[in-house]
Amino acid sequence: MANIDDYNAKLADIQAIPDHDVKEPSIPVDVFLQEAENLHHWSLGDSDPLKVVGITMAMIKDLPVRAGACREAQSVWNKDYRSQQEAQREWAVQSPLAYDLRNDLLQSLRFAYRKDESLLSRVSAITDGTGHADMIQDLNDIAVLGRENPDPLTAIGFDLASLDEAATRADELADLLAEANGDKADFNESKVIRDKAYTHLKVLVDEIREAGKYAFRNDKNRLKGYSSQYRRKHRQSETEEVSE
Repeated sequence: MANIDDYNAKLADIQAIPDHDVKEPSIPVDVFLQEAENLHHWSLGDSDPLKVVGITMAMIKDLPVRAGACREAQSVWNKDYRSQQEAQREWAVQSPLAYDLRNDLLQSLRFAYRKDESLLSRVSAITDGTGHADMIQDLNDIAVLGRENPDPLTAIGFDLASLDEAATRADELADLLAEANGDKADFNESKVIRDKAYTHLKVLVDEIREAGKYAFRNDKNRLKGYSSQYRRKHRQSETEEVSE
């Protein structure tokens, strides 16, 4: 079965996992997926001894299905994560230009409204606050204020089309900033599903490993297939570093 088919088959079970039970990957997901596949093949030959300790053939055969679902969820998450990185790079280019636009427009408004204390106070209010979100709001507020009071602006040769540009940039930048920060709903959803798919797989992996460790506690040749090779290597590396 293809990964997308595994994903669709398991999606309801994955989504049903309570948020408080979700675990984030503690080892690289691609490594964990391969270990799950290895465990499936290893435990197939031990189905009879495992059955005695509660592991059915159906559970063993479910391992690659859960792994396929997790692999698909990981791919979706990777795509969204790359999109976030691209948005961050685009934000790094666009945000300085947006700050320059805001500052230039504020200078024009201050000069155009210099003889009207009421309008000047509204310009001053726009400048309150700091940060990217405030800058984006400033652009929209400038557009609103300028459209409501165009005559002093046209009197100084100001291009009113700049107000439309400010409003458009505010919309675009708000969306871009959300993508760069990972605040988009799709981004968050793909992360949640990935973590739940990992949890769904890990529960079964852990159960089979625990049973295998007990069933083959006196058989070193079979026992080794029921532990994480990745963790074993890392523990060994840490031990070697301490002894040096």
